Amino acid sequence: MARVLLIEDDDAIRMSLGKSLTAAGHVVSAVAAGADGVAAVARDKPEVLLLDLGLPDLDGRDVLAMVRAVSDVPVIVATARDDDASVVRLLDAGADDYVIKPFSAAQMDARIRAVLRRLGQEQQGESLTVEVGGLRIDPRSREVTVDGRPVELTRKEFDLLLALSRRPGAVVSKRELLAEVWGLPWGGGDRTVDVHLSWLRRKLGETAAAPRFLHSVRGVGIKLAVDR
Repeated sequence: MARVLLIEDDDAIRMSLGKSLTAAGHVVSAVAAGADGVAAVARDKPEVLLLDLGLPDLDGRDVLAMVRAVSDVPVIVATARDDDASVVRLLDAGADDYVIKPFSAAQMDARIRAVLRRLGQEQQGESLTVEVGGLRIDPRSREVTVDGRPVELTRKEFDLLLALSRRPGAVVSKRELLAEVWGLPWGGGDRTVDVHLSWLRRKLGETAAAPRFLHSVRGVGIKLAVDR
């Protein structure tokens, strides 16, 4: 089903999970160290990366940052922490999904299929460039320009802008954005949206007090529209 790279230092888990995912139809390669994993991502271009955070050579969060510098491969993180703050930090750092230890091979397989399904839906449903005033968003190349000027966005900043662009002129609630961009179908993460919205506004050359594209509707949400 997918070319999967597993970064896991525990020999027993690496062998068992690799065997189970292979039996489920995936093509699995595995490494035990973070540096080897980053090199494998750049070299082999896997379709999904499974990343354990407890690695011997590098902190898993640093590995995630290094991977994000060279690839947009979907990343599923295995973590022992399930508190909201820890999960939000992982998703903000570029993870696409997560599993809480201990987990089963069947659960990981389901997560892989879900990530690939979401990716396929995005690629099929977002092939057209979006233009709002002087703002241009290309979902295929993940490029953004304002009045012809390229704007460098992080992965989550781009995903947030793209989520708003799907419904131009409509107010989108922060809860909807948390579910769509961060994969968090619960409340309590408004601050995450606010912080990324602030960063995004700065890069688009506007402020909350003088918005051009990103308009906040108090108590409701945010909409993408041209300030006239």
